[in-house]
Amino acid sequence: MKSRIAKSHGTKQLKNKLFVLFCVIVTTLSVTALAVLLITIANQGFAHLDWDLISSYASRHPEKAGIKAALWGTVWLCSICVITSLPVGVATAVYLEEFAPNNRITRFLELNIANLAGVPSIVYGIIGLTVFARMLGLFGTMNNPLVEIGDPISFWYFRLPFGSSVLVGGLTLALVVLPIVIVSTREAVRAVPSSLREASLAMGATRWETVRKVVLPRSAPGILTGAILSTSRAIGEAAPILVIGGFLFIRFVPANVFDDFTAMPLQIYNWAGRPQEEFHAVAASAIIVLLAVLLAFNGVAAFIRYRYQRN
Repeated sequence: MKSRIAKSHGTKQLKNKLFVLFCVIVTTLSVTALAVLLITIANQGFAHLDWDLISSYASRHPEKAGIKAALWGTVWLCSICVITSLPVGVATAVYLEEFAPNNRITRFLELNIANLAGVPSIVYGIIGLTVFARMLGLFGTMNNPLVEIGDPISFWYFRLPFGSSVLVGGLTLALVVLPIVIVSTREAVRAVPSSLREASLAMGATRWETVRKVVLPRSAPGILTGAILSTSRAIGEAAPILVIGGFLFIRFVPANVFDDFTAMPLQIYNWAGRPQEEFHAVAASAIIVLLAVLLAFNGVAAFIRYRYQRN
């Protein structure tokens, strides 16, 4: 009997070691592939990585090409994305977690929100094109004969439908990250101990006062971290921007939410598809800049989490 138990224990130990070995091999292969990719990009891109790359517009000549329009277009897109997705996502998550009744409708909404987080981004691009850019055809075509591409327009300029504007790009990216914001916010709110809610209610606070003064301040690190990480995902999205009609070649910075635009993923896609090797090197330099922006967003998220947790 003892020999059988020892043999079974030895078999389990062998399986555990084999599983750990498998995990180590897979992790090593993944990290090695990532390292090779980063080294290749750095080797190609550092030669063109200078201030002219950031301060110059796109050009047909690789030695003069820059990412100024794409960089500012990305800033506009992310700003609109954060302004629209963060309030809606946080409010939805707080309602579902704190106020919504536990019935079939609530469970149906929760299931669909969780499923939307895994929908390919190009599907959101089609939705943005239909709903935001063309507005289901309710206001005619999206072409405006009064404004040509690149013409200066007033900051207060308005049109219906929205067309292929930076506003549509930001709203489309907001749809992409909205399920992620909702899920991460719900997890952050759920992590607040229920004893704090009970203590607040016992002292005479209303449900909304408890959420506003107790739950939200203590879940702020998780909410902000999820919002920043979801925004960092939106920075690298190219498929939905292509679908709604983002431009691949622009030599001006957006001055209005209805202005035409390009973005860094589109600019990188354009350069990487050129037959000239010089444009491939410029694309590698733009990838380095984009990675630096993503690392900056992730660093801010880590700092916010550390700061709030320490307090």
